[in-house]
Amino acid sequence: FSSWCRTMNTELDNPAPKVYQSDIVTRDLVLEENDDHESFDNLEIFELIRSIKDPEHPNTLEQLKVTELKGVTVDDANNRIDIMFTPTIPHCSMSTLIGLSIRLKLLRSVPNRFKVDVRITPGTHDQEQGVNKQLSDKERVAAALENSHLVSVLEGCIYGA
Repeated sequence: FSSWCRTMNTELDNPAPKVYQSDIVTRDLVLEENDDHESFDNLEIFELIRSIKDPEHPNTLEQLKVTELKGVTVDDANNRIDIMFTPTIPHCSMSTLIGLSIRLKLLRSVPNRFKVDVRITPGTHDQEQGVNKQLSDKERVAAALENSHLVSVLEGCIYGA
């Protein structure tokens, strides 16, 4: 996971990414009183991750089309959330950091009954299998989240600091 900490690199992988306008209408979340089982759908989960900032640029993952609503799948009945994200370039060195920021945001935002899987959209990254393996390894993710510098970088992405 040392590659996750390479955020201090002075050269950008993609110095001029294409920025897109948001085409998703937002919806206010309404919680029902006395509801012991809070339900989630694709749009609610997308609302949670759309504003995460890219580690290299001042744009959100949505603005760069790294995350899109079509890449979010929620199976509320079976407690599963699957996220597919698309790096802006096939050799993006920030892919694991982006995936980890999505995972951390969801781990902090949804009930722990959910199993969250975050993966790269098939065929969009040169190291797709390796990145996906890192992101799906609970022990490696837990160890990474014990690194205070890395958590600081992730929180900067999640909270826009």
